[in-house]
Amino acid sequence: MNPILSFAALAGFCLCAALARADAPPRAETRPQTLSAHGDARVDPYAWLRDDSRSRPEVLAHLQAENRYADTLLAGQQPLRDTLLAEMRARGAGGEASLPYTENGWEYRERYPEGAQQPVYERRPAAGGEWRMVLDAAERAKGKRYYRLGGWQLSPDGRYLAVAEDVRGDGAQQLALRDLASGEWLPFGDGKAGTEMVWSADGRALWYVGVDPDTYRPSRVYRHALDGKDDALVFEEKDEAFTVSLSSSASRRYALIAVAGSDSSEAWLLDARDADKPARLFAARRPGREYYLDHYRGAFYLRANPDPAGFGLYRSAAPGGEWRTLIAPTANREVESFLLLKRHLIVKERGDGLSRVRAIAWRGGASRTLALPDPSYRVWFDRNPDPDSGRLRYRYSSLTTPTSTWELNLSNGETRALWQPKLAGYRAADYRSERLWIRARDGERVPVSLVYRRDKLAKGGNPLLLYGYGAYGMSMDAAFSAPRVSLLDRGFVFAIAHVRGGGELGRRWHEAGRLANKQNSFNDFVDAARELARLGYARSDQLYAMGGSAGGLLIGAALNQAPGLFRGAVAQVPFVDALSSMQDPSLPLTVGEYGEWGNPADADAYRRLRGYSPVDNVGAGPYPHLLVTAGLNDRQVPYWEPAKWVARLRERQWPGQQLALITEMDAGHRGQSGRLSRLAANAREYAFLLTLSGWREP
Repeated sequence: MNPILSFAALAGFCLCAALARADAPPRAETRPQTLSAHGDARVDPYAWLRDDSRSRPEVLAHLQAENRYADTLLAGQQPLRDTLLAEMRARGAGGEASLPYTENGWEYRERYPEGAQQPVYERRPAAGGEWRMVLDAAERAKGKRYYRLGGWQLSPDGRYLAVAEDVRGDGAQQLALRDLASGEWLPFGDGKAGTEMVWSADGRALWYVGVDPDTYRPSRVYRHALDGKDDALVFEEKDEAFTVSLSSSASRRYALIAVAGSDSSEAWLLDARDADKPARLFAARRPGREYYLDHYRGAFYLRANPDPAGFGLYRSAAPGGEWRTLIAPTANREVESFLLLKRHLIVKERGDGLSRVRAIAWRGGASRTLALPDPSYRVWFDRNPDPDSGRLRYRYSSLTTPTSTWELNLSNGETRALWQPKLAGYRAADYRSERLWIRARDGERVPVSLVYRRDKLAKGGNPLLLYGYGAYGMSMDAAFSAPRVSLLDRGFVFAIAHVRGGGELGRRWHEAGRLANKQNSFNDFVDAARELARLGYARSDQLYAMGGSAGGLLIGAALNQAPGLFRGAVAQVPFVDALSSMQDPSLPLTVGEYGEWGNPADADAYRRLRGYSPVDNVGAGPYPHLLVTAGLNDRQVPYWEPAKWVARLRERQWPGQQLALITEMDAGHRGQSGRLSRLAANAREYAFLLTLSGWREP
């Protein structure tokens, strides 16, 4: 029997058998609540599932019942999950260290011990010697039900280590400080914080971002002094539509405070040489203009969009000074990021849906573009702490190329691989990636990246998993996934639809998929799925969808729009109760997201959200098989959104439909914290999809 072409019969048998063994699906009690706005009344029968305390017994009991049901429903997939997990672990077994980098006289590296959930961070003198422990994340995780290291920063002299740690899964960090000379952990306040931290030049003070205790909005900057004084508030952004982040300038002269909203931003300067000086405004925000700042060799450099074409690169001599154009944006190219080195300006530009890296000599202006081999890929700057080195470290990944570290010699243009992972049993030559342009229903050309195993592609005969996001101007570039190889090896084609709302084609692509244009995102995804089947990359009855967070909204809306198109879907922490959430400004992200989705206090924005919010638009027809995940401590997409969505879908659950909600009771938006736990989640999702496709292990 052909394991790829005999989907229907096998899947039907497996689904009926699974349902016969399963307990009855949990049915959430209905407690209708009428919500009225702009002359419209809608009924929410499951509003009671919202519990901000995450402790109400009846709510926890329902979530646990859903988890038990999911365990029973998916129990028959356990052997396949075990096989997939074993493959994934063997492919990258651990014990391998990352490429070291040198900074301030020390060499640093990250390493996962064999079979470890958490990494260790080590250093040694740049001149050589034994590696010594800087931070053992596994030791910090002991006794905690959840642990994820959000970030770490060493003082300029290398003596003090500051770490940001998420110990609840809610995304808020708690900060800790260690004296590496003595090994002692020093007192630090227990307030909620962000991940960004910057040391003063003398290493006696640490600036860090603080978050609002109720909304979790990054809104403040504090200064922590090593002399034991209480932390001082040095900056606060009171407008709830803006968030605060913190970074160090390339010159190390300033700590840079970035204040960003949906379509405007501004920057403030903290003097790294005098930590007691107040923050200084660089240029005031104004609607429609964003700028992101750096400083090097006595001048300020800005990635900004004063030009309607999009983002360019500009230089200014001082705060409040004139901006001189270095690289102007064009209709099909804009600046995505930049790096300031002694002899070269490095820019990453985006055009035609792809990034490219250019090195431009400060003297003479000679330009060299980095050659990249794949039809679609992801490229980004690695750590480059020494601006005088004459070399650029960068990371590169594609759908067939494992993420690697490379070096560009800026004097002669030669490149060499510095580090490439060892993946047991993987041969890149066995796989093929492609980049297509599909025509959406309104005539717009939408890029799609895809990958498959060469010897498994049967025209019109493969199952295909389509992934999408399409929000916030974020680009979902095509990058390698080691766990995904297990799916490709079993005949799946994997594709990414770079739908409108993302940033793949620059600022205009984002504008074309947000606010009044949001419907374009959903149309693009549906149209891409249909076109891929028409072109022979999939069987029309073997299409599957996957998306997370705002990508979960994309999936939910696409399923409402075309419920019979996909055979199955995986929705990871999906943002599916969009209208109710955007009507509640007490939720962590609501006010800051009006620029993306609209403010439902406005009748037109209400009408648009009402028209596509997945929970409010579940139809009467049969929906595909669904695996939905949530995190109890998720503050970005609260657990009750996927819980309410699944409750609505259960009202229409058809005999044989697999509909599972799995709530991680100790995790948040990013799922489980340990490396092996994340692999187990991959194995669970892939086993679900493979079972639906009719796959049987040989």
